[in-house]
Amino acid sequence: MNTIFWKGKRVLITGHTGFKGSWLSLCLQSLAANVSGYALAPPTHPSLFEVARIKEGMFSAKGDVRNFDDLKMVISERKPEIVIHMAAQSLVRASYDNPLETYSTNVMGTANLLEAVRQTDSVRVVIVVTSDKCYENQETEQAVREDAPMGGYDPYSSSKGCSELVAAAYRQSFLKTSGVALATARAGNVIGGGDWAKDRLMSDIIQGLLDEKPIRIRSPHAIRPWQHVKNPLEGYLLLAERLWDKGPDYSEGWNFGPPEEETQSVEWVVNFMTKNWGKDIPWEKDGIDHPHEATLLKLDSAKARQRLEWIPRVSLECGLKLVLDWYFGFQSGEDMQQLTLQQILDNQERIPE
Repeated sequence: MNTIFWKGKRVLITGHTGFKGSWLSLCLQSLAANVSGYALAPPTHPSLFEVARIKEGMFSAKGDVRNFDDLKMVISERKPEIVIHMAAQSLVRASYDNPLETYSTNVMGTANLLEAVRQTDSVRVVIVVTSDKCYENQETEQAVREDAPMGGYDPYSSSKGCSELVAAAYRQSFLKTSGVALATARAGNVIGGGDWAKDRLMSDIIQGLLDEKPIRIRSPHAIRPWQHVKNPLEGYLLLAERLWDKGPDYSEGWNFGPPEEETQSVEWVVNFMTKNWGKDIPWEKDGIDHPHEATLLKLDSAKARQRLEWIPRVSLECGLKLVLDWYFGFQSGEDMQQLTLQQILDNQERIPE
């Protein structure tokens, strides 16, 4: 990244109170950007947004992306140059419980954001963050590329495919001719400190480790493109820089995932975490029938590596150790803003380029 580029840039993040949004907000604060956020209250308690005091370094507006008038008002008042849209209902299992909320947030929320951008003169760059689950996943050994068809078995995955189509329509119909560069970002499964979301693997593992109780796992043989949160966030920021300089050349969809050899099973991740926690905490399959979730998902990020020169520099093992270090610090009462900033700025736990 060009750290000088971000100094003073007016950036608005939707969903800044969520797990990834909080990491991104603190990262941009460390780059001296002028950061604004629009989101609901933090989705969990505790939350990274609260324990790392993210609000201290930014303008934070409480609001729902489904409320067009409020969203437009904040964008008009804050006059962002760069918008990163992360607000979403982000859980597969929750989408089975509340499909209408999932679609209204992920699809109409995206449409509201892009319509508000269309009516604002200040914005030059927009990144809509969707998911690697936006694709029609055939669950083959072939990693999914950006030209694969959109789809999704469950409401969450389907809503992310729909969000991609909304972004493509706004790009072609409105933003392309008005000089706004719009890209979408599809990241693999993200891990990091401060994730307490229900039914996510990391939060389930950490809760078991902290409580010293057996960890209950739904699908131990499911394979996912796990990656530390720093990797895709660096990708998003690098993409924003390219969109700013050469928008038409980069206004498309982009995958951000780990090297294929680092795509591992749930069982592998759980075993690594329990081994490195320092205490013998067992895990067990919960034995409950759950709604359908894909068993195999691999993401091809060759385009980002070649054209953006993006490198996922935190290895999976290093990333998992960073997660453990973060929760060790939280359990010990450390200053979590400083510890999170240290992890953002520390380049020692990286894969050699």
